[in-house]
Amino acid sequence: MKKAFGVTGAVMLGIGSMVGAGIFIVIGQAGSIAGNIVWISFVIGGLAALLSGYSLAKLALRYPSRGGIVEYLVQGFGEGLFSGSAGVLFYFSQLIAIAAVAKSFGTYAATFMQDGSTLWVNIFALGIVTLFTLINLIGAAFVARSENIIVIIKVTVLAVFTVAALFTVNPNLLSASQMPPISSMLFAVGLTFFAYQGFSVITNTVEDMENPKRDMLRSMVIAILLVALLYVATSVAVLGNLPLEAVIKAKDYALAEAARPIFGDLGFKVMAATALIATASAINATLYAATQIGYTMAKEGNLPKFYEYNVFRSYEGLIVSAALIAPMIIFLSLTEVTTVAALTILIIQGVVHVGHLFRIKETGANPIFVALAAISMFAISVLTLIYTAKHDPQIGYYLLAAFAFAFFAESILRLLTQRVVRKQIVDLFNFKK
Repeated sequence: MKKAFGVTGAVMLGIGSMVGAGIFIVIGQAGSIAGNIVWISFVIGGLAALLSGYSLAKLALRYPSRGGIVEYLVQGFGEGLFSGSAGVLFYFSQLIAIAAVAKSFGTYAATFMQDGSTLWVNIFALGIVTLFTLINLIGAAFVARSENIIVIIKVTVLAVFTVAALFTVNPNLLSASQMPPISSMLFAVGLTFFAYQGFSVITNTVEDMENPKRDMLRSMVIAILLVALLYVATSVAVLGNLPLEAVIKAKDYALAEAARPIFGDLGFKVMAATALIATASAINATLYAATQIGYTMAKEGNLPKFYEYNVFRSYEGLIVSAALIAPMIIFLSLTEVTTVAALTILIIQGVVHVGHLFRIKETGANPIFVALAAISMFAISVLTLIYTAKHDPQIGYYLLAAFAFAFFAESILRLLTQRVVRKQIVDLFNFKK
């Protein structure tokens, strides 16, 4: 049978996954830190994504498992407490990411209210998570089928805005005199990398790709480069049309605010509505993946037995996941939950790349690229933590709490149930030896 994915299909899938909620959340928050040189932060974030994408693509070719990153962790570090805890942390990081996206949905939705208070933000955020939890419980294939339409809408709106905004850029706002310290640009990279999250979905096409050895890396590189071009252009458009004070004031919805000087109130509303569509689709897709694969692997140590878009048989994962997401939405600000999500993803991917180095002979990857991928993940994490220690010190405590939760949960599960997160792909390399 003809396989479903060639280069074009995989690239479109990657672009659709990356150009989602992240850019609507990140552009204002990163811009409030890096100012008019935030576009450089997006370039560096894109380079880090390319290195990480290279490592993950090589792992996917060698270990084509639906377990994804959890599988790579177990392959790299063995079936022990460390890899198990990292697997639980990965599941938890997905929940944090959903909370960040839901909070962003609430923030944009609240702009349509006269009193866009924190109460309304939380009501809308909790409401959208509850809605998609119910939809997933009932089973609604139409939501999955609507993803292509959503991708077309959000990419088109962003592209039209960016092209139009580039013609109205105020050169003074982008001048060297308005530049913040270079260190600010580096501190914003952690957030900009979060906007690229989704590139790893390309690795999931490995079993349905015509020629994965030839097309996997090619698709990954093309998708990330195209998205980086869009992000850089968008960041120049936003910071070239809004003074830094306005970006800081509207940092949680700066992308919509930047549309107002060009297209008026209608432009603001269209961009905000697009953000709502993009964030809603991201919540649905991530919630399904987190509950079906992440929760089952974290709890039982194996892939779930059922993959149908109907979760009657695995309702527990959905309900537990939604219950864990709710307090993050209520008690954390958008900046806090986004930064914690970015940090956990960076650290997990860094650990995956370190584990990859232990399996480098099997994957045939370039050890220099893999080492650079690991170094970049940890370096960006450290820079982000340095910045947050000065401006938002509680984020470090939230991160420690996430690690402690993962270790505690893994220890309890192993103690009470004797379950172990096991490899899904047989180690043929060592078997043959």
